[in-house]
Amino acid sequence: MSDWSDYFYDSADGLRLYCRAFSAQQSGALPVLCLHGLTRNSRDFVDLATHLRARYEVLAADQRGRGRSAWDPDPSRYEIATYVRDMWSLLDARGVKRVITIGTSLGALMSMVMMAQRADRIAGAVLNDAGPELDPAGVRRIAGYTGKLPPVSNWAEAATQTRSVYGSALPGLSDWMEYAHRGYRENDAGIPVPDFDPRIAEAFKNPPKVTPDLWPLFATLKTVPLLVIRGVLSDILSAATVQRMAHEHPRLTHVTVANRGHAPLLDEPEAVSAIDAFLARCAQSQSGRTHHG
Repeated sequence: MSDWSDYFYDSADGLRLYCRAFSAQQSGALPVLCLHGLTRNSRDFVDLATHLRARYEVLAADQRGRGRSAWDPDPSRYEIATYVRDMWSLLDARGVKRVITIGTSLGALMSMVMMAQRADRIAGAVLNDAGPELDPAGVRRIAGYTGKLPPVSNWAEAATQTRSVYGSALPGLSDWMEYAHRGYRENDAGIPVPDFDPRIAEAFKNPPKVTPDLWPLFATLKTVPLLVIRGVLSDILSAATVQRMAHEHPRLTHVTVANRGHAPLLDEPEAVSAIDAFLARCAQSQSGRTHHG
C-alpha cells in the first residue's frame, strides 16, 4: 500500500487539480503543505513527506500545468497569484485552517505571498533556496532551459538530460534515473516527456528588465517563524541575502546544505534535521497559542 492517497479538487476557475495527501501516523499536529519549483511537481517531496508523516499530515500539491493537475488553457494564468489562490482552494477543500509550508524555489515565493495575505493561516514556513532577492544569474540560467530542452527518445536519454540540467547543482548525486522519473512522465507512445505544460516557459519570453523587489513584502512577514535552507553552491539565493533576511526577521533560522546548488533536495541530513527541529518548534508555539486562546 502506498504512503499517500490521490486527492483531486477544483480551482476557483474550474481546473481539476491534484494533491498527493500523506496521512499522519499520529494525530494532533499541524499539517504541512509542500510547494514545488517552477517546472517540478509533487514527486520531489515523496521522500521528505514519507519521513514527516510519522507526525504530520503532508499535502504535496501539483501546481496547475504540472504532474497530474490539469493544464491551463490560458498560459497567462501561470503566475504566482493564481498558484496561491489554488493553494487556498486546496486548504479550504481539505478543511485545513492553519498550515506549515515547505516551498522550494517558486514554492518559497508562493509561501511568502501566502504569509503576506493570511499570516493567521501560516504557522511557519520553510523557504528552500529562494527569498526576497533572487540572483539574476540563476534566473537567467533557469530561463535558458525551461521549455527549451530537445526531446528525448528513452529513459536513458532522459536521465542524461536531467544530469545536464541539474548536475552542477547536485554534485555527487548517484541515481540520475530516479531523479529523471521525478521530472518526466511517459506519453501515450511510452516516450519520456517533461511533466509540465511547456507554455509555462512563456513567462520568460518577456522577462521584466528589473527583478521585482520583494523586500517590502518580506518586511511584513515578521510574525511568522521561518526556516531558510540554502545550497552552498546556489546561484539563486546568495549568502548575503540570507544574512540580510536573518538580520531583518527576528524569528528566522537558517541552514546551509553542503554540495548543493539550486535547490537542495530536502533529503540531505542537515536539511531533514533542520526541518524536523523547525516543525517541532512550530508545533510547540501552536500548542501555546491553543492554550492561550
